[in-house]
Amino acid sequence: MKYKISAYNESVVNAGITTDYRQAIAEYIWNGFDAGAQTVRLDYVADELGNLMEFSITDNGSGINRKTLESTFGAFLYSQKMRTFQRTSEVKGKKGKGRFSFHNFALMADWNTRYMDDDGQLKQYNISISVEDMSNYEVSDETIITDANASTGTTVTFKNLTSLYQEHLIDASFTEYIAQKFAWFLCLNRFRHYAILLNGVELDYEYLFGTKDEFQLQIGDDQFDVTYIRWNQKIGDKFYFYMLKGDFSENCKVLTSFNNNTINFYHSVYVTSSYFNNFQFEKEPSPRFDNVTNQLDPTYKELMKELRKRLASYERHFVKEIGANDLLLKFVKNGSMPRFKDNKYDQERRQDLEEAIKNIYIIQPKIFKGLKKEQEKTLVGFLNLLLDSNERERIISILDGIVTLSEEEREQLSNVLRSTTISRINRMVNMIHDRYEVIETLRKLVYDLSKFTNERDHIQKIIESNYWLFGEQFHMVSHDESFENLISKYLYILDGEDAKPEVIGSEERNRRPDIFMCRQYIHPYLDSNLIEDNVIVELKRPNVEIGVVQYRQIEDYMNLIKNEAQFNSQLRTWKFYVVSKELSKDVKDKYRSFEHFNKRFLVNKVDNYEIYAMSWDDVFKSFELQHNYILEKLGFDKSKIQEEITSVPQTKAGADTLTKEIDNLNAN
Repeated sequence: MKYKISAYNESVVNAGITTDYRQAIAEYIWNGFDAGAQTVRLDYVADELGNLMEFSITDNGSGINRKTLESTFGAFLYSQKMRTFQRTSEVKGKKGKGRFSFHNFALMADWNTRYMDDDGQLKQYNISISVEDMSNYEVSDETIITDANASTGTTVTFKNLTSLYQEHLIDASFTEYIAQKFAWFLCLNRFRHYAILLNGVELDYEYLFGTKDEFQLQIGDDQFDVTYIRWNQKIGDKFYFYMLKGDFSENCKVLTSFNNNTINFYHSVYVTSSYFNNFQFEKEPSPRFDNVTNQLDPTYKELMKELRKRLASYERHFVKEIGANDLLLKFVKNGSMPRFKDNKYDQERRQDLEEAIKNIYIIQPKIFKGLKKEQEKTLVGFLNLLLDSNERERIISILDGIVTLSEEEREQLSNVLRSTTISRINRMVNMIHDRYEVIETLRKLVYDLSKFTNERDHIQKIIESNYWLFGEQFHMVSHDESFENLISKYLYILDGEDAKPEVIGSEERNRRPDIFMCRQYIHPYLDSNLIEDNVIVELKRPNVEIGVVQYRQIEDYMNLIKNEAQFNSQLRTWKFYVVSKELSKDVKDKYRSFEHFNKRFLVNKVDNYEIYAMSWDDVFKSFELQHNYILEKLGFDKSKIQEEITSVPQTKAGADTLTKEIDNLNAN
């Protein structure tokens, strides 16, 4: 017998029915659970080519009562599920459209449904809908089932499949989609053994757990067993406290109010207690004078207070440990973070910026929501500039222009900016302490252990990991390598060119300078603002005086570079340093020849090429003068470091020990 669909729309097909096969199948699964099923099975048979021969969805719910067929199954864009105020997860379908979603992948759907009538008889019948005539559905005659093992339920079989294949059902994206849609619901009913089976295999959803925590709350005489789940991915429901009775059936659900979609804090909280056996969630609660409690009950109010307190703690932990780190990774991936050099000074600046971003995100995530890449880069760049200036407090007014900050948030941000300043000062003090230890170690090696110290085993090893002595911003290119090898490394650092060693025509190409460093920096020069600054350092053992021979060696380095056409651009500068304990009179006399350039220690200058000669005392005194002010203000105790270093025996073993200790210091 044919029946007309009671449609409240001109066309069933054009009434917003999904065209996504995954969503369509999910709606059939929901229909099963809406009918009270505990298990929903998806079964299919495919041929060798992956074509589906059979595909059906079966549930063990209550079936479709024949007497209510026209007002339930036959009603389109209307469902009895809409009839009352509802605060549970018992039913999900509310528009009566799900049964028609098969049209996207099959030409016909056939329902075989078994239900218990008012007389306690188990009956079954069939319902069919064809894509060719979706405004009508055909119903068969009923038959009585006498099999004692038979039970209620419904099987919908899809026939003449058009665009659904085995590969769709075994694809990871399908099982993940179903898991995301039903994970919260299966977890809600886990003690009632709810399950979805895919060709006999139970759907796994626990892999979506990001964090799971179980605890108990005791409020008066009532005990509440709580399970908190943070999901790794978005789920098919809003974020609720699900209240379960003592038999694990759901009583009601309440929004957690932690639905901030800017931080992806996906969560569900399941609360089980016999307290809810006699609880009624009311749309407009009023005082009760029977044995039933509602939202006005003091126990319920205290429970919600404790649950929200716990959840706030979970959210703070998530934002700090996961969300903020993910934000930083996103900024790095998008190229929004400034580039910092690989030296201690720049790494302190990087850490200061990262801490500020993380703490600002924790206080108000909306500040970073919805930014395009260029906006991200601009905001992070401004933060970096202000953190490096004396106007850190201006950050608050800038952020207040992006989102409106509450007084509490403004106070928290102010505290963050102060605390990151203190944190940075502490790290800076530790850095200065480490550097002073390096200086004192070098001083000991140069003056007290000079006869046991050589440039290769001791001085060079220390300088190569502490090249801040000759500039904070430099990249280390190489140490103790031939010019041909170090030039290739140089090109890679500056230009990213991973090339074979450059061929240098000079016979000096195999010379090995001790230290070679380079950097790119902003500097006004003609119509360009980018300069490549390069430093080559030649270290002499303490008992070698820098005389004419040593000066000419560093001059040879200069001439070698100067005569290579590929390195004599006006946008490259080259500085050559020669360092030892003593300088000869001939070398010192060269200072006067170049003093009109107002560059201390300069002994030669040709175009963009400069040679500097320094004693170790010059190096040590430069450090002290640069850091003396802050050392005095902080009451820095240099004597303790000096005492430790002085205790080292004046032997080659002592020199080796000091060098090894500096290696360990840099490693840490």
